Amino acid sequence: RLIYRLLHITSRLLMPVWVRKIRIQNPERMQEKGPLLLACNHPNSALDGIVLDTLFDIPLHSLARGDAFKKPFVNKFLHKINLLPVYRTSEGVENLGHNYATFDACKKIFEQHGSVIIFSEGKCINEWHLRPLKKGTARLAISSWDQNIPLRVLPVGLNYSSFKHFGKNIILTFGTPIEKHHIPSSDTSDGARNLAFNALLEAQLKSMVYEIPKEDKAQLAEKLGIKVPLWQKILFAPFALAGVILHAPIYQPLKKLAKSKAGHTDHYDSVLNGLLLLLYPVYLLLFTLIAGLILKTWYALTLFLILPLTARAAVQLNTQTG
Repeated sequence: RLIYRLLHITSRLLMPVWVRKIRIQNPERMQEKGPLLLACNHPNSALDGIVLDTLFDIPLHSLARGDAFKKPFVNKFLHKINLLPVYRTSEGVENLGHNYATFDACKKIFEQHGSVIIFSEGKCINEWHLRPLKKGTARLAISSWDQNIPLRVLPVGLNYSSFKHFGKNIILTFGTPIEKHHIPSSDTSDGARNLAFNALLEAQLKSMVYEIPKEDKAQLAEKLGIKVPLWQKILFAPFALAGVILHAPIYQPLKKLAKSKAGHTDHYDSVLNGLLLLLYPVYLLLFTLIAGLILKTWYALTLFLILPLTARAAVQLNTQTG
């Protein structure tokens, strides 16, 4: 899928710009082969999926809230970037039946040794806390096992230093895969098997997801902040200032747009980062071309590399937590 691959490449190139620092615990788990179901917590909306898609070498499909698929054009685009709709009761009881089709699509992906991301808490909330797990992950995994699909479920814990500041630190932790033999056999009731599965998944996620009250700024800084030496602050300062000025024409309007559309929700951070992911390459190209026409020298082409470096410098000195 061309669009998915282009966005994957773009995101990988831009990750050093929009993420200040990422630390991966148990990175060898990223080499796990499919069929694989990545069972994650869900603190930061679409950005959770973008982070995983960017880091994995293999294509990933992801389950996303069903109401985003309402418009035909958007529905087509989301499918092209490997997103599949899943509906909650809050999005209409009449839509819940569509989840069977999505689960069937997931099983076809598994049969082709593919990988799927599912957010086991069901709903995104910007917090440092693991919420009760829904039944969807258990049902998808167990129904796959009952159809003799050799699926493994990989627990994934995502922790962000901030949900409102650009250029954040991320701690990503992979657990131990859960397999068919870890839960009771099909002779046991569906309810008991679901509970057994969720107990295993929750135990692992609890050890990976930080529990930090929003008001505890000190603990947040201690666990997710990174101290910047004074000499680095002095060294980066002029480049960071240049980065702020040079990127203001794109960053400030998009920030304002994201706030107007999602500032009152838990999706603001993902909306802003998503807009930048799509539009920053365009801005970078236009800025370089215009500079070349004005300066009338091919040296202006170096701005295509210099601009992201100044953005990186600005991210290094930006607020990390909160």
